[in-house]
Amino acid sequence: MSHLDARSPHHPPVVRRVCELIGGTPLFELCRTESDARLLLKLEQFNPTGTAKIRMALQMVLDAEERGLLRPGGRIIESTSGNTGLGLAVVAAERGYTFTAVVDHHASKDKLRAMKAMGAELVYVAHEDLATAAREELAERMAAESDNAYFTEQHNNLANGVGYHPVAHELHAALDGRIDVLIGAVGTGGGLFGTGGELRRTVPGVRIVGVEPKGSIAFGPPAHDYHQSGTGTPEGATIGAMVDYSLLDEGVKVGDVEAFATARTVARRTGLMLGGSAGGVVYEALTRMSSSAPGTTTVALVNDGGEKYLDTVFDDDWMSARGLLSPDVEREVDELLAKLRRVAPEAQG
Repeated sequence: MSHLDARSPHHPPVVRRVCELIGGTPLFELCRTESDARLLLKLEQFNPTGTAKIRMALQMVLDAEERGLLRPGGRIIESTSGNTGLGLAVVAAERGYTFTAVVDHHASKDKLRAMKAMGAELVYVAHEDLATAAREELAERMAAESDNAYFTEQHNNLANGVGYHPVAHELHAALDGRIDVLIGAVGTGGGLFGTGGELRRTVPGVRIVGVEPKGSIAFGPPAHDYHQSGTGTPEGATIGAMVDYSLLDEGVKVGDVEAFATARTVARRTGLMLGGSAGGVVYEALTRMSSSAPGTTTVALVNDGGEKYLDTVFDDDWMSARGLLSPDVEREVDELLAKLRRVAPEAQG
């Protein structure tokens, strides 16, 4: 059971630790069809550090403590593209550990700056681009060579998935179990399958759809570079232990152009800023809405917001330099949103 299950669904008026603010994130109705099929976004950017991954970061540390793998004053080591590292930086600061983040140059600079601000040590691998395998090899070696150091190894740590069980409980409570489709990004697999597996206990019929970037290999080839960060399995990396194909009803791929166009368009139309990989999840969910059965509810897991990507996804020059800027795709997404986005009567002012 996750540590968060015993906590009240409402945050107390005064907290003493940042981690007490985890959970209870809102649902945002992005659109509703004429037949009342609706798309809800689980806005995990309202957790501390602006990401879902602080949920599992705390759970991995608590699990290590309970198993005697991490002793007082120890060092936490993790290979991260940013969001997991942000969560671990908070947990380390709160619980008296030091934290070493093994990173590459693919990560958002704002995430790296924030980790450093919270006292993390950043160790870079030599690769200039996404280098998941190299990062993990270095993190494992550093932990093995250090006394009282623990490599949380998010891709193969089952506590990762347990950390997301409260998301399932929050969804079930908010929607009285009326959830037809759960769709989310697949990186380590913890977020979608930790949530989906727990949700299946109370909503057996929920359909689980995984989304990875084109170029990622969890759902098959071809492999190539991609720019969506914190998600997918690049060539040479091992598919995470939490990727549970037995829970998966469908695995799909979304390209960087479509993912980023969606994040940019949703920001302009609604004022809600989504991260790049969340844009891919929302793109896939939007394209399914017109064929959704009447009255169905689709929940898309939004792992983080767009504020960390102002220098990338939301920067025209960065996008253009990489051939990712597509006014045509943004226009298509905008037209789809215009067609589908109807504010429910009870939500109107």
